[in-house]
Amino acid sequence: MYRNQLKRFIDFILATIAFIIALPIFAIVTLCLTVANQGKPFFLQPRPGKNGKIFRVTKFKTMNDQKDARGNLLPDEKRLTAIGKFVRKTSLDEIPQLLNVIKGEMSLIGPRPLLVEYLPLYNKVQSRRHEVRPGITGWAQVNGRNAISWEDKFKYDVWYVDNMSFLLDLKIIFLTIQKVFKSEGISADGNVTMPKFQGSN
Repeated sequence: MYRNQLKRFIDFILATIAFIIALPIFAIVTLCLTVANQGKPFFLQPRPGKNGKIFRVTKFKTMNDQKDARGNLLPDEKRLTAIGKFVRKTSLDEIPQLLNVIKGEMSLIGPRPLLVEYLPLYNKVQSRRHEVRPGITGWAQVNGRNAISWEDKFKYDVWYVDNMSFLLDLKIIFLTIQKVFKSEGISADGNVTMPKFQGSN
């Protein structure tokens, strides 16, 4: 019952309340990023959701669009703005995803929605992460976030799919709060963001 009905109801209620409470912060961050990113405060990108259905995830844009002489985007570490670094460190960039949760495209808790280009790279077990709605935070996030390998991340995702429960989601919420305050696992070693998934060996 929780997996198929109650979880979605709880997601909608909590996401709506959280977004209303976060509105002042949402407005301030939007204004700051509008200035820092030349009028582009939001990052919208197609991501696969439940059963691989594509939707557009919404996040705050933490990097600008600066390019080199050849028109290629500069490396992530050179495009990450000062305000963007703060927003990412404090996980404020996740606030707009509450709108995805309200619309039913995401859940508060679940495997993170990754790039569409990864879909053909998953093996049969890894692809099971799409049996549930993707989440703003999840079991992999509280067990290392971007500081663990892709293989470990997917193992945590599939474990969550098999063990989803109200008590587990509650535990993940509390652990997420701890992670945010400690700013743990934001980046992989030697990278501003997580390196792209190239497929499993």
